[in-house]
Amino acid sequence: MNLGLHGKVALVMASSRGLGQAMAVSLAREGVKVAVTGRNATGLQKSVEMIEAAGGKALALSWDLSDLTVIDSMVSQVEKQLGPIDILINNTGGPPPTTAAGQDPALWQKSFNDMILSLIAITDRVLPGMRQRKWGRIITSTTSGAISPIKNLAISNTLRAALLAWSKTLSAEVAQDGVTVNIIMPGRVATDRLRELDEARAKRENLSYEAVVKLSLQQIPMGRYGDPQEYGDTAAFLASQNASFITGSVIRVDGGQIPAV
Repeated sequence: MNLGLHGKVALVMASSRGLGQAMAVSLAREGVKVAVTGRNATGLQKSVEMIEAAGGKALALSWDLSDLTVIDSMVSQVEKQLGPIDILINNTGGPPPTTAAGQDPALWQKSFNDMILSLIAITDRVLPGMRQRKWGRIITSTTSGAISPIKNLAISNTLRAALLAWSKTLSAEVAQDGVTVNIIMPGRVATDRLRELDEARAKRENLSYEAVVKLSLQQIPMGRYGDPQEYGDTAAFLASQNASFITGSVIRVDGGQIPAV
């Protein structure tokens, strides 16, 4: 299927590994020029190599999302070297596992700045150009915990739920300008982050890693973890011309796991 994306420019946040990296590679396979971001130089180089192997053009940016002052300069680099940004993939790393009660307010504030405020500010920077050109895609990757809270991930559950309301509100504001705004939500997709969470649970509950995986698979109707590329391909479709009438939506990539209707 031709997704009509050849020559478009994408900025994919937190794309030095995991789901961000998978989304960047899927876009590159469709002929998109992709700017990848992160703080891990080795991971960024790996993303560049994967994008180039897929036939795409890549730009790597070392970018700390906690620093809101660099947003304009970073976006300007993308615009100068690749062109105006047509597709924005909002994605961040996850906070440490926590309970809901008893957390330091400073941790809540830092997590809000890193995971929410940074994405809103980046979106505000690229959105005027999209609206002027009458074409744009804003796709925000969240977590299933936003609609079905995950035990011991209270900060992630709470803050990423806010992104659903923000995305839905924004989608109505820009729909007539040819800009779509959607949420993509993973279930249990086999990334390094998921392995870290499974290992933390194993340690917390005095179980083996294999036992934790077995328990997790019992909750997934398809009986397996997702492949990161399945997630990436979903993002590429949402970015495509084929998905031009999809906006304000939450798309689950979860193998049927999320129990909420």
